[in-house]
Amino acid sequence: MTKPYTSLSIESGIAKIVISSPPVNALSAAVRRELLAHLQASSLASDVRAIILTAEGHTFSAGADIKEFGKVLTPTLYDVLDFLESSGKPVIAALNGAAAGGGLEIALACNYRVAAKSAKLSLPEVKLGLLPAGGGTQRLPRLIGVEMALDIMTSGRQVAADEALTIGIVDAVFPDSTLLHDAMAFALSITTASLPRVSQRTDKLDAARSNSTGLAQAFLALEKKFRGAEAPRAIARCVQAALEAPIERGLMLERQLFKTLLESEQSKALQRLFFAERQAAQPPVNTEGLPPPIHSVGVVGAGTMGTGIAMSFLNAGFPVTMIDVTPESLERGKATITRAYQSSVQKGRQSDADAKACVARLTTDTSLNLLSSQDLIIEAVFEDLTVKKSIFSALADIARPDAILATNTSYLDVSTLAAETRHPECVIGLHFFSPANIMKLVEVVRTDRSAPTVVAAAMALAKRLSKIPVLVENAHGFVGNRMSAKRLFQARSLIVEGATPWEVDSVFERFGFPMGPFAMLDLAGLDIGWSAAASRGASVAELLCEQGRRGQKTGAGYYDYDDRRQKQPSPLVEKIIRQFAAGQGIAQRSISDQEILERCLYSVVNEGAKILAEAKVRRATDIDVAWVHGFGWPAYKGGPMYWADSVGLSKIVTALENLEQTIGGAFTPEPLLKRLADEDRKLSDFVAL
Repeated sequence: MTKPYTSLSIESGIAKIVISSPPVNALSAAVRRELLAHLQASSLASDVRAIILTAEGHTFSAGADIKEFGKVLTPTLYDVLDFLESSGKPVIAALNGAAAGGGLEIALACNYRVAAKSAKLSLPEVKLGLLPAGGGTQRLPRLIGVEMALDIMTSGRQVAADEALTIGIVDAVFPDSTLLHDAMAFALSITTASLPRVSQRTDKLDAARSNSTGLAQAFLALEKKFRGAEAPRAIARCVQAALEAPIERGLMLERQLFKTLLESEQSKALQRLFFAERQAAQPPVNTEGLPPPIHSVGVVGAGTMGTGIAMSFLNAGFPVTMIDVTPESLERGKATITRAYQSSVQKGRQSDADAKACVARLTTDTSLNLLSSQDLIIEAVFEDLTVKKSIFSALADIARPDAILATNTSYLDVSTLAAETRHPECVIGLHFFSPANIMKLVEVVRTDRSAPTVVAAAMALAKRLSKIPVLVENAHGFVGNRMSAKRLFQARSLIVEGATPWEVDSVFERFGFPMGPFAMLDLAGLDIGWSAAASRGASVAELLCEQGRRGQKTGAGYYDYDDRRQKQPSPLVEKIIRQFAAGQGIAQRSISDQEILERCLYSVVNEGAKILAEAKVRRATDIDVAWVHGFGWPAYKGGPMYWADSVGLSKIVTALENLEQTIGGAFTPEPLLKRLADEDRKLSDFVAL
């Protein structure tokens, strides 16, 4: 006999319905069928005063079963939601853990919501190129207001229980261990005289309508932030309908737009990326033995990367010891971390108690000796091989023999650092991307000597940090930066040949990147790796640094910046570039947007094919994951390998061959790319290892 997916019990006049469909309690047709039957039975039972809806395990529900997308199976989620709306008895959703997508939408259709302290709530459909189609676009704005609802739905971010209470998604937060006991008490306290329905609330919508200027700015900011992405715009349309029409019309529009999005190319790309992320996070299949446990972490370096990495671990509950050679650096680093948590509290994204607990887990010192008992030590100092080698040499005498030693280097040879230790099998690269506490990507770099168990431990650790790991082989620039260097070289060449920095950036922005390469360089700082003593005006970047134009922090770089760091094209930079080109004997010319795109992005695709041919990464989809989460490639275009297939490999090879003839060998097509084009195969399906 098939095990039931749900259960029903009645105690003290309270019906308790429990979803039990591991591992994530997805709302499959079978679950919906049993759930609806229990809701109907409970509503008809004369001895039931209220209903509690909860689930087993650590997930209330991850929402719809993605395998059922596009299928019409009864009862539908709408049938369940409609019954919850019409039930004559109050229903309390007791969120025992993650409530995502349809799982949260079911909770929104209940009268009340209570949550365990560890619960995380989200409507992540936008990450699949979709929108919440179970009333989320209509009920959430009515519950918490338009701007906050737009933020949650268009970002797909998780909302922790404390924030959910602050902004009004849930009515109470209880300790995990007593959730059901406290939910029972909450249910017994409810009187049948008051049955608030989210769909009937208008106060938050009225407040939004009264602030038409703020509302217009919110929609404008949304359009600018998600340029080119269809799903956020569709969500905004539905929220606009919530403001202008009865909920029935809003629900109808929501379902219509969901169907349109489901059939779109953007959604197909995002769904493929969804599975690629999970595949990338899997450790190599030849792992033998148990990965070493990681409970304590040391970080060497209190600069931008070190503090960001430390925060990533503090957020995940790890005690962190941060080391730097000078007390001043440590103080700055700790102050940066403290300010970041204070800001999180002010924005309502973290409770004051949780923020203080994170800071309390941080220890700072100037002595590496404090790292003698750590399970994992991450070096995060600046990119100087000599300095990094000295740190690993010192750690060889200090760290436990079984401790994992990691470097956050962006380019350098991890094997060279491992050679400084007595246990190179315990050395790996953990390349975080800045800002490390926000960016999702971590390149896990293995050397020829890295133990499989250590690699597996690093992959599992990244997931504990809510990061997306991509396993790469040790090589200069690894995968992401190696490909990015080709793009940057072309961008810098283009401005000398005649394009302006803002023309290049505009092509990238219209493509869907959050910013172009020159705006990104200004943001990072043009003086990274630059030395005033060694500078000889050998490049445009050197000339700008010599004139004090070092990016946003100095108010000028490739662009001019106002006091709000808003950029404007710089006539002075145009003049500097023209003079530099003349000095190099380069006759500037008009360059089309198409040439900019082909030279910058086809070179990225070509280098990706070379990386696959050299087996420096396991599969093409891993490259796509890395570029979406580390380099701003628009997720709705699936990553550079997936995008190349959509353009057509034959078209790209032909363009590269033409560029090779007119510009030079930098565009010689990779033989693997030519072979796949000739065989009419997909680059994004290629598996190297």
